[in-house]
Amino acid sequence: MDILCNIWHWISHHVALLLMGFYLMLAIYIIIMMVLSRLDPVKTLSWIVVLLTLPYIGIILYLFLGQNHRKRKIYSRKGLRDVAIMDSLGKRQILQIYYAEWKNARKIEKFKNTILLQLNNSRALLTYKNRVEIYGNGVDTFAAMKKSIAEAHYSIHLESYIIEADKIGNEIKDLLIRKVQEGVEVRVIYDDIGSWKLPKQYVADLKKAGVKIYPFAKVRFPWLSRTVNYRNHRKILVVDGRTGFLGGINIADRYIGGGDFNTWRDTHLRIEGEAVHSLQAAFLLDWFFVSKKQVGQRENYYPKFNIRDKHYVQIVPSGPDSDWASIMQAYFSAITQAKEHIYIITPYFTPNDSILTAIKVASLSGVDVRLILPSKSDSKLTYWSTMSYLSELMEAGVKVYLYQKGFNHSKIITIDGSFASIGSANMDTRSFEHNFEITALFYDEQIASQLEEHFKTDMKNSRFVRRYRWEKRNPWQKLKEGLARLLSPLL
Repeated sequence: MDILCNIWHWISHHVALLLMGFYLMLAIYIIIMMVLSRLDPVKTLSWIVVLLTLPYIGIILYLFLGQNHRKRKIYSRKGLRDVAIMDSLGKRQILQIYYAEWKNARKIEKFKNTILLQLNNSRALLTYKNRVEIYGNGVDTFAAMKKSIAEAHYSIHLESYIIEADKIGNEIKDLLIRKVQEGVEVRVIYDDIGSWKLPKQYVADLKKAGVKIYPFAKVRFPWLSRTVNYRNHRKILVVDGRTGFLGGINIADRYIGGGDFNTWRDTHLRIEGEAVHSLQAAFLLDWFFVSKKQVGQRENYYPKFNIRDKHYVQIVPSGPDSDWASIMQAYFSAITQAKEHIYIITPYFTPNDSILTAIKVASLSGVDVRLILPSKSDSKLTYWSTMSYLSELMEAGVKVYLYQKGFNHSKIITIDGSFASIGSANMDTRSFEHNFEITALFYDEQIASQLEEHFKTDMKNSRFVRRYRWEKRNPWQKLKEGLARLLSPLL
């Protein structure tokens, strides 16, 4: 018996050594590949810590959360007609901005480099015949969305990260069913992770009525899916190819009643005009991803407009299907061109080094930089990570405010009263690198001025963070901030 026990211990000991040796070789191989890939050093070091301290679990986490699928082209645009058309129009517009009718346009002169950047990195067309309406809450947004859906004659294209089967979710569902029964084409995309609470019956009811609906990047077994970390965070509604909505509001009651907060402050857009064509193209590209079907290039999807209002708008999509982190680059370019002031509202602030440096350099250069963040968040880990940046921001002269009146979920940047951004992208690594996002860039004093008034109202509902008081916060809080920030590149 003793002999058998000794043999068993010898075998188990050597097997454990072999497994550990195998793990170390695999971990070293992954670390070498990360170094050769020239990833963000902070993210690389974070993954090295995980690989060396969490045997086997670390490799599993890296395989599904740590790889750069932008470079590996997990999502391909190749051969899509909408992409080919946008590419052709984009190249033509680059020449126009340099040499033709756009050259002397005063409104776009200051941020011409940002415009050209987006044309080059994502073929985001600059449009100017647009009518724009801004909503500051879910009540007004959903009222406008339901009105547009009810008035649809030809097509309704809805895309949302979150759809829930609550009051507003069912109201939207009933409207869509009614419109498809009237002969309107209805297409819906929802993210499979963001809408994980959505009952199967909800989807079945829509399908039974004739609505074409698909989940984005369905995850049957998260531990076996390489797309689990790449989510569609876009919020798009396009009606008849004429009216478009985008911003921060998903389809759920919390955007009206506040959910776990007293109130839910958010920002959404309604656009009529040429920019809607870019929104339509973004939706149809996502539709190809989920359905593997291309929608015909019919005039009803891209109608002609007779809009007299003029607001310069670029619709900028970004995601792992593109060569560049387009929205992050747009933020960086605009921030570095600021001369007077930069106002930012974001619910989650875990920027990469480029954006963080750009903000601090702008402030140190004399630009008035103000940042509104939530005083409470719907994500504790993200909240503590966000708080970890406050000391260095204030040290650089950035004025930080914590929103007190509920939860501010808006994603807004305004610069010098002449540039503005509203969309789905947060100022964090996930939005910059992993998620499919979409934002509207405005080169327009009227829109920027309107958003800056919203910002000043939000500032009144916020608490100004005084540096000397902030530095006296509890050491336990500082530890939580440090740990959360260490983990943030992995999320």
